[in-house]
Amino acid sequence: MKAVHPRVSFADMERWPEDGRRYELYDGEVFEIPSPIPLHQMVSARIYLALQGYVSAHGGIVLYAPLDIVLTEYDVVQPDLVLFTRERQHLIDPKKVTRKPPDLAVEILSPGTESNDRGRKLRLLARHGVREYWIVDAEEARIEVYQLAGDLFALAHTADRADGIQSPLLPGLQLHPNDLLPTVEH
Repeated sequence: MKAVHPRVSFADMERWPEDGRRYELYDGEVFEIPSPIPLHQMVSARIYLALQGYVSAHGGIVLYAPLDIVLTEYDVVQPDLVLFTRERQHLIDPKKVTRKPPDLAVEILSPGTESNDRGRKLRLLARHGVREYWIVDAEEARIEVYQLAGDLFALAHTADRADGIQSPLLPGLQLHPNDLLPTVEH
């Protein structure tokens, strides 16, 4: 016999006591997001700076986790970074939870989240109309750029090491995977 777990809603999550953990919901199923390692945070910061430079020149807004993106009451995600273009930045109310899908969602792979980032999160974001999705592999210095095609993502470009990223959503963006890697002395 299988145990029955009730669906959890965003309203339920908001009533939970603050425990320092991050959670996502997939059709009401709770997924705990592990805390990132320093490499993840260094890469995230560098991507943020590149995207912030782009939106400073072209308009838009860049946000980073932790930030709930409430797609439905039972589907809540926290991509590592999100970008709303100039045309859609008005959808962000700085004083309220974000209930609109971003134009771009970026995930930096971690061992505990990779299957989810490449699986149900990818499918969920496509179903909700996110125009572009990046999967960043910091270990391999690679960025996979997925573009929305119908209600699915299709791989549009892979940037390895010194290759410049080609983003259909952000033409002219200057970003190379090698530039994301920190030089850390041990």
